[in-house]
Amino acid sequence: MDDAVLETDPPKDRWNIVYLILVLHGIGILMPWNMFINAKSYFVDYKLGKDYLMETLYYASAFMSYSTIGSQLPNFIFNWLNIFCPMGGKLTTRIVWSILIEVVCFVFTVVLVMINTAQSPALFFWSTIGCIVLLNMANGIYNNSVFGMAAKLPSKYIGAVVLGTNLSGTFTSIANIASISITPDARTAAIYYFTTALFILLACFDTYFALPLNRFYKYHEHVYQRKIESQEIKKNDGNEKIPYLQIFKQASPQLFNVFFIFFVTLSVFPAVHSDIKVSDSNFIVGPSYYINVLCFLTFNFTALIGTFLSTYFSWPNAKWLYIPVTLRVVLIPLFLVCNYQPLGVTRIMPVLIKNDYIFWMLGAILGLSSGYYSSVAMMYTPSCVEPKYSGIAGMFGAAMLITGICCGILFGMTLPFIVKNVSW
Repeated sequence: MDDAVLETDPPKDRWNIVYLILVLHGIGILMPWNMFINAKSYFVDYKLGKDYLMETLYYASAFMSYSTIGSQLPNFIFNWLNIFCPMGGKLTTRIVWSILIEVVCFVFTVVLVMINTAQSPALFFWSTIGCIVLLNMANGIYNNSVFGMAAKLPSKYIGAVVLGTNLSGTFTSIANIASISITPDARTAAIYYFTTALFILLACFDTYFALPLNRFYKYHEHVYQRKIESQEIKKNDGNEKIPYLQIFKQASPQLFNVFFIFFVTLSVFPAVHSDIKVSDSNFIVGPSYYINVLCFLTFNFTALIGTFLSTYFSWPNAKWLYIPVTLRVVLIPLFLVCNYQPLGVTRIMPVLIKNDYIFWMLGAILGLSSGYYSSVAMMYTPSCVEPKYSGIAGMFGAAMLITGICCGILFGMTLPFIVKNVSW
């Protein structure tokens, strides 16, 4: 379509096609992370469990820590590198190849499900961790590229990506519960479960190529390029360098918000959250589904609701957002005084919250506040800088998101030590 026509007749996002495509890519961004953490029972209780291996090994207690580090450290490195040292090739090349690598990794995971690994738990453990690392190296490029692409569009489209990331958690939680319900066999359930990831990633691959054909997307891409040209920002001739430090300083209030939201969330979820045991044997949710429902499904579903609410209103404004974001830190000690029983740890800290419904409510608050405030902070971030730098600011936001996740995970690894050694 001719550029002049696009300028004189600004198109609308008919049927919200572009919005829905970015939601889908948001689902794809967190698919690797969500698929592996939601499958905790498959890895820890089945493949690395005592009944399968006929002995108790270190791998079961270490799996969640190693898998979370393996998931987020590559993502962290690639997100920051992609800002200052952009990967060679076009955006299309980066997104397409990253999705294809993720597809191959999930195929490998399904193959490992089918193979009897009881005689070689170490090989299974390290092969899985290696697969997770490779998967998230590709995902780091994919994640950053999608947020950079969304930052060229109106701010609600960044919200679409964040909505997708939260929807990804709900989707994988439901898929996990459904696979367990459909078949009691852990091996078959895992095959069904991981195969769903392949379909989602292939859908992301297909829909990405539809974006350049869409009039709305093409219009905003054209507007963004014109803004760059009008400000004489041309990477090739080197006349003006991108002021990364200035962009970071201008966006720093919202970058802190993004960081701290995910730091608090990942300090608790999933490591602490998934190790909280049922207090009342007559509780409405049975032991088989307790963690899947009260931890994974509750967090992911309420985070989805929080993100959805952010599309209708944004409160407080950018200046005061740090207040509720900072106050969320109180959730960390509240979860520690629930019936938190980490594997292989003898707890001496008193359990003060013995009511499962209160624990359930805390999980809902954690998810709702995480989904809502993270979406609001990510939407505020590009607006903190000049329009020509909005794409860079969006990439900084994505990098700080991953930084908060990594720091939260590392801090969360100290919490078993706290409940083991702190009492009053």
